[in-house]
Amino acid sequence: EKEAVRIIRHAIDSGVNYVDTAYPYHQGTSEIVVGKALMDGYRDKVFLADKSPIWKLEKESDFDSILEEQLQKMQTDHIDFYLLHALNKERFEKIKNFHLIDHMLEARKAGKIRYLGFSFHDDLEVFKQIVDYTDQWDFCQIQYNYINRAYQAGDEGLTYAAEKGLAVIIMEPLLGGRLANLSEHVAEVFSKDKTSVEHALDFLWDKKEVSLLLSGMGTEQQVEDNLVYAGRSAVGMLTAEEKKQYEKAKEIYDKMSMVDCTGCAYCMPCPFGLNIPELFKAYNTYGPEGKDGMKREYEKQQVRSDSCRSCHQCEKACPQNIKISEQMKKIAELMK
Repeated sequence: EKEAVRIIRHAIDSGVNYVDTAYPYHQGTSEIVVGKALMDGYRDKVFLADKSPIWKLEKESDFDSILEEQLQKMQTDHIDFYLLHALNKERFEKIKNFHLIDHMLEARKAGKIRYLGFSFHDDLEVFKQIVDYTDQWDFCQIQYNYINRAYQAGDEGLTYAAEKGLAVIIMEPLLGGRLANLSEHVAEVFSKDKTSVEHALDFLWDKKEVSLLLSGMGTEQQVEDNLVYAGRSAVGMLTAEEKKQYEKAKEIYDKMSMVDCTGCAYCMPCPFGLNIPELFKAYNTYGPEGKDGMKREYEKQQVRSDSCRSCHQCEKACPQNIKISEQMKKIAELMK
């Protein structure tokens, strides 16, 4: 915790001015640690983003009580960017039934939040419905990278929201880290003067519709690297030849990828002891490395995919809507 606070403050001292957290992150401790990091004058140096956990709202008043809890955990009197977290078709109905836009407007009137937004995990049609639901949205947050161009909101959703006047914040720019550690088949498409991470981030910074991107950083070196990459970024920075490299990389990647898991671990813990993200990570080595490469990674897991009992608990929490129990059966069959 002490090291996390130090690194967050170092990032802010170096120019980072947007800090994103959420109610469930790090088993509910993220907001507390962020609050500690933003003490001693650091709160005034950043825009703070947090999210309302829609799945926890059982009645309309829960929105307000949870917002109060979040403010207390972070030791602040306001949240700059407040999102309705991980919206999909089902949660959109709850927003309407619980009149959550009205509650957000009341919270803004009271000075508790400044900008209204939502993060999103569903298909393009649902995304457009949510964007068009109210003219009170200030921003949205979507999963987007050079692989996920036709997935969820995708290219079309990015343009749609931007043309409606919403700021667009990008999450999963590295696809859960998978674009930081490319297979040789994909990596060889790109020029060697940049790292795989910089190539992935530049794809986003190049686009005028992108307002901001979120990149999770777990070490001080990752912070330093991202500061350098951001420092030399610009809208319209990519050449026509570079844009062709991304298209080719996506073409190769899509042929090799077995399942669209980003490693977010919302599915965890599994009641039967499976490490679902790690099992999917092993599965995704099948494309570039074949069955032998997959087996090498698969056998590192103490609890294998054949231990899945199809309880579907994980599937309810998966932002990618992966049919996890079906995939576990496929993995088990492949590894026989």
